[in-house]
Amino acid sequence: MDYVLVGIIALLGSGLTFFSGFGLGTLLMPVFALFFPIDIAIALTAIVHLLNNIFKLTLVGKSANVRTVLRFGLPAALFAFLGAYILGQLTEIPAVYSYTLGAKSYEITVVKICISLLLIFFSFFDLIPKLKRLEIDTKHLPVGGALSGFFGGLSGHQGALRTAFLIRAKLSKEAFIATGVVIACCIDISRISIYAKDISQLGDRLNYPVLIVATIMAFTGAYLGNKFLKKITINTIQMVVGIFLIIFSVLLGIGIL
Repeated sequence: MDYVLVGIIALLGSGLTFFSGFGLGTLLMPVFALFFPIDIAIALTAIVHLLNNIFKLTLVGKSANVRTVLRFGLPAALFAFLGAYILGQLTEIPAVYSYTLGAKSYEITVVKICISLLLIFFSFFDLIPKLKRLEIDTKHLPVGGALSGFFGGLSGHQGALRTAFLIRAKLSKEAFIATGVVIACCIDISRISIYAKDISQLGDRLNYPVLIVATIMAFTGAYLGNKFLKKITINTIQMVVGIFLIIFSVLLGIGIL
């Protein structure tokens, strides 16, 4: 069942969000969190996210705007280190509360509370019309890169902020998509370098087949998105994702997930 669930989410997330520039990590991370601790779920999502973005580079990468990549991508990569480092520190803090429901025990931890609050915040970008249309002046691109990279490293949610900043960069549709993909790769490489220690410590507990299934299905979704879904509206998708994020955030925050 885990293979089917992860595969479907990776396929739909990659395909349906190809043009929005964000969504795969938003959808996939909560699913990974059903099978792994929250910090490991974020790290595994980053791996799939990076591999999928590298694949997308082969499809659209030549259209990237180099100047925008440098102005936004360099600060993003640097601050992704900081966000990933803080995530690692939060996981070391003991549980603040534990309780039992029936025969099961649950823990409320600082890292779960922080990620839960961040997920609720980023769900607003999918649910509130003004935030969905948020556009920020291009002079703030380096600041946007720093924010996007930091939250990408901390919770995996980099795309919503990146899109809000890049939408005002006066890029063509092709350049907008390609530039976002290049920047996303920079952030992913940066944060994975910090996550690597935790991933390596999993050893035999790391479910490689699930990771492979997620990656292959994400590739398939990106290919189909590039070929057949160019006119799709993302409003409905954003609404569903936003509601799902809030539900997941509450369950995560109270320690059930």
